[in-house]
Amino acid sequence: MAKFIYRMQNILNLKEKLEEQARNAYAEQRMRLSEEEEKEEALKQRRDFYREEGIRLRKEKLNILDLEENANAVLVMDTLIAEQHKRVLEEETVLEQKRAELEEAVKERKTQDKLKEHAFEEFKADLLYQESKEIDQLTSYTYGVKQQQDS
Repeated sequence: MAKFIYRMQNILNLKEKLEEQARNAYAEQRMRLSEEEEKEEALKQRRDFYREEGIRLRKEKLNILDLEENANAVLVMDTLIAEQHKRVLEEETVLEQKRAELEEAVKERKTQDKLKEHAFEEFKADLLYQESKEIDQLTSYTYGVKQQQDS
């Protein structure tokens, strides 16, 4: 029996590698985004701590210096949170780009898979045609030999 050889297998292999690279890049970017979101959450928790400390300082003996330091700390944290939020948004944008690249790589690989399946179906149809042709020849030969023996 003939062996099926897909003539564009190297392209399919390349598309599979590109898809895997896109998957890895997407996963890496997703991890970076998660890290940035965790940093932002940590900054928010720290700001909340400073706010609670400010409330505690107001309830205790009033010390203007401590209150000012606390207010400045809250302002600094607000600034850091805003900057971190910008980084999170940037990472989300990059993540979206990586997702689009991954989708494109998957689409291209699936296209190659379909082409391979189509080529295999053509191969099978051709093989059936060849077998049918051989059977016809064998039948014709057998019939001809039988006719000669009968005459």
